[in-house]
Amino acid sequence: MAPSSFGQLILGYQLIWNKSRQPAAMQLFMAPVEGEPVDAPHFLRAMEQTWTGRSPILVLTPLDAELLAGLLESCKADGPWVSVQQDLLAAPRMIDLLHQAHQRGVQLLWRGAAGDRPDSAIASCFARTIISLTPGETLVGAHVALQQTRDNDAPAAASNPVLPGQIVEAVPSRLMADHCLDRSGAWGIAGWPTDDVLLSHRHQPIQPSHRAIVRLVRETDDDVALDLLEHTLAEEPLLAYRFLRYTNSAALGLRKEVESLRHGMMLLGLKRFKEWLLEQMPLAVDEADMEPVRAGIVMRAHLMEHLLDAGDEDTLRREVFLTGMLSQIDGLLGEPLRDALHRLPLSERVNGAILGHSGPYAPFLELASALEYPHMDKVPALCKTHELHLDDVNRTMVRVMAQLQKS
Repeated sequence: MAPSSFGQLILGYQLIWNKSRQPAAMQLFMAPVEGEPVDAPHFLRAMEQTWTGRSPILVLTPLDAELLAGLLESCKADGPWVSVQQDLLAAPRMIDLLHQAHQRGVQLLWRGAAGDRPDSAIASCFARTIISLTPGETLVGAHVALQQTRDNDAPAAASNPVLPGQIVEAVPSRLMADHCLDRSGAWGIAGWPTDDVLLSHRHQPIQPSHRAIVRLVRETDDDVALDLLEHTLAEEPLLAYRFLRYTNSAALGLRKEVESLRHGMMLLGLKRFKEWLLEQMPLAVDEADMEPVRAGIVMRAHLMEHLLDAGDEDTLRREVFLTGMLSQIDGLLGEPLRDALHRLPLSERVNGAILGHSGPYAPFLELASALEYPHMDKVPALCKTHELHLDDVNRTMVRVMAQLQKS
């Protein structure tokens, strides 16, 4: 991907979750760098080379009228979906470009402010709508959800503000997310109410994924490569943290401090690793609403890992990934981050980045966090401060997103 397009844009990502709590689509928010005209056709060609048939659906959400116009003029029917913000439709020629894109078969999504819906004159152009709920609509939705929770056979109320096939963003609570996806037939949730899901566990500790443990046991029995075992364990942050705690416990008595998952498995051996997994099994659960929370933690870790190009240095790559993963482990543990990290023999590079915003990993942790919408406006300044190229940061982020597997 050439800097002529990716260096002109400020990008931020947000995943859209389906009923199975898996990524149905990736929404890419786009704003032009001040004073930089964006080459929309070049950007779309570059994305076409990166996005694969195995990647989630790509939804482009331009935040600028000129950028939206360029995408509407250039997008193909088999290309990304384009989200059209209501407040950009007043720009000159925009309605004509909207109709032309619709006639070419481009998948268009309407997106508006809380409580708004598309005008009837243009509603037929849109395959779906991305809606936000007003506080009043949220209260109505919560009331409907509670009624349906009390009576599993209760039909959807006529006052339900969420319609089948819609995408709902800025969902404030776990209750509303469940209502939208499980009761109202929403196509997806843009973003995830992570804070509320974690808050729902304030009186009940979060447990590792039963599904992940079963998979690890199976892979251990199948004698798969150690790299695959390490990857599977890293995809379950709470289990990975507990494993590091276990391998560094005085009771286990290993002679060396264990600073990585791979190192721990090598010292422990696969037989004892499997025994430890089986000990975790009785309390493990498969809680669907926790899947986006775990995925968000792992996504930040992967972004950080790739933003700091470690080349062939596997040890460095593992430590960088671990930094990203542990930066949010406090939410899963329900305790202060400093307390959680001090129980592990982490290097000053890891502790410095997470707790002190200092050291060689700190810039990449800051960037990986800023790329999560709606914090993208911080990215250009971070690039400038840390002497990084915006083009490289955007290219890395898109490449990591394209590697996600669609559900």
